[in-house]
Amino acid sequence: MPSIIAGLPINIDSVSGIVNFGDSLNTSPKRNLKLYSGAGGANIGNFVNTNNCISFTNNLDPDIIDQPIVRNV
Repeated sequence: MPSIIAGLPINIDSVSGIVNFGDSLNTSPKRNLKLYSGAGGANIGNFVNTNNCISFTNNLDPDIIDQPIVRNV
């Protein structure tokens, strides 16, 4: 959601809480999370109705690193 306040462009990422003032060269994640949930397991809302007869969750992860977390240069 980019916006301009007092001549400064501001970009706010509402999902991870990253705020960029002006231009940014490199923005990398500071944390990661891997979540395994079955069909309809991560539904959020007031009136959620999920009908699943059979649900399998595959949590086999053959790769070692999905998203490396590194410091900014």
